[in-house]
Amino acid sequence: EVRLVESGGGLVQTGGSLRLSCGSSVFAWDDYASAWFRPVPGKEREGVSCLNRMDQNTYDADFVKGRFTISIDNEKNTVNLQMDNLQSADTAVYYCAVGIGPVSGCFERAGAGSWGQGTQVTVSS
Repeated sequence: EVRLVESGGGLVQTGGSLRLSCGSSVFAWDDYASAWFRPVPGKEREGVSCLNRMDQNTYDADFVKGRFTISIDNEKNTVNLQMDNLQSADTAVYYCAVGIGPVSGCFERAGAGSWGQGTQVTVSS
């Protein structure tokens, strides 16, 4: 069973920054998709940022482009989400996911795999 451990959430003021981290032994592999998701009304979750390990491509939702950056720390076996210029609309529980199965699409592949327990991000105005 794949275990994911998230950290880095917290309380920050509008315009501030946070760095989320997701640790797993899977991140030492060469082929996986890892993504961060958050809940939205009317949907189970929406994809925030995704990284495809094989080709190093990253994908960001339109609402975080230019503000959030997903990256791998190979030494620590973590996938991180650097969140800058945070807004109140970014307040949510953020979930890390990683997928290794034969699923098309970065977010789809990650979402079909294993999930972390979530970490709370609260942005105050």
